[in-house]
Amino acid sequence: MMAEETIVDEGLPQTTPSSPLPGHLQDLTDRARGYVEAASSANTRKAYASDWKHFSAWCRRSNLSPLPSHPQIVGLYITACASGAAERGSKANSVSTIERRLSSLSWNYAQRGLSLDRKDRHIATVMAGIRNSHARPPVQKEAVLAADIIAMLETLDRGSLRGMRDRAMLLIGYAGGLRRSEIVGLDVKADQTEDGRGWVEIFDKGMLVTLRGKTGWREVEIGRGSSDATCPIVAIETWIKFAKLAHGPLFRRVTGQGKLVGAERLNDKEIARLVKRVAMTAGVRGDLSEEERVLKFSGHSLRAGLASSAEVDERYVQKQLGHASAEMTRRYQRRRDRFRINLTKAAGL
Repeated sequence: MMAEETIVDEGLPQTTPSSPLPGHLQDLTDRARGYVEAASSANTRKAYASDWKHFSAWCRRSNLSPLPSHPQIVGLYITACASGAAERGSKANSVSTIERRLSSLSWNYAQRGLSLDRKDRHIATVMAGIRNSHARPPVQKEAVLAADIIAMLETLDRGSLRGMRDRAMLLIGYAGGLRRSEIVGLDVKADQTEDGRGWVEIFDKGMLVTLRGKTGWREVEIGRGSSDATCPIVAIETWIKFAKLAHGPLFRRVTGQGKLVGAERLNDKEIARLVKRVAMTAGVRGDLSEEERVLKFSGHSLRAGLASSAEVDERYVQKQLGHASAEMTRRYQRRRDRFRINLTKAAGL
């Protein structure tokens, strides 16, 4: 059998055979590479590649080799990340960033047929110390509640293609509790594009959204709203009709001074920009300074908004968000009336 070395370039496995592979084996190699890509999202692979590049650069500056895997070297690396010494002029990484970098290193080593023992004392003990010294409460984005969404919709131009598209994205993201990547990953119908992450089906009583997410395939049921102005299904139908969509990505760039619909799928960052822009324009959380408000909103605000607003049994919200546990769903719930239930008085004081 021909010798073969597996390497990773920019986070994706490639094959560099010592001699050319037979045609049928090359086909299998290409297909295997496609399956590896499908195992994680494009954003995840991009992060893995960036973190490996960061680690490799630090190793070069430190006169160390990133290969093979050495827990002592990785322990020194995460120490440098925590202290801001991983690269010149950089700030100390947060605990969550360091944990992501560790996951990236484990993945990259695995692609090379190597393993990284994260339980080794050189890594585990250092990481425990980093958590104890630098861990902070998680920074949560503001949830946009029902009244906020209605105010945000009013800032959009009802008669323009861009306004129709943005209205549809806000409403399906909020009512479906969707991640921003799930919103832009939708196709008009099933199995229409290679990079699609799901599709929509419209019925009399609502819409079924089939998604391929972090935990596999799931179905999200979105019912019709109480009025056409705030109904996600009406918004989707209007966008599809006026954009003349029959095939391919559901949400696309609007060009030509707002009169043409492109063929390319929107980037998920457009969802974050949209939520931030319309929340600011609508004056959501006007009690805060402008600087604070800019940092409060993101694409995640839609998903957190559903979890915080839906007055139904928690299990239904958990199912909609695709969470494995009720505890995870509770992390998404943000309430502005924090002291609505006063246990002090309820306890007799």
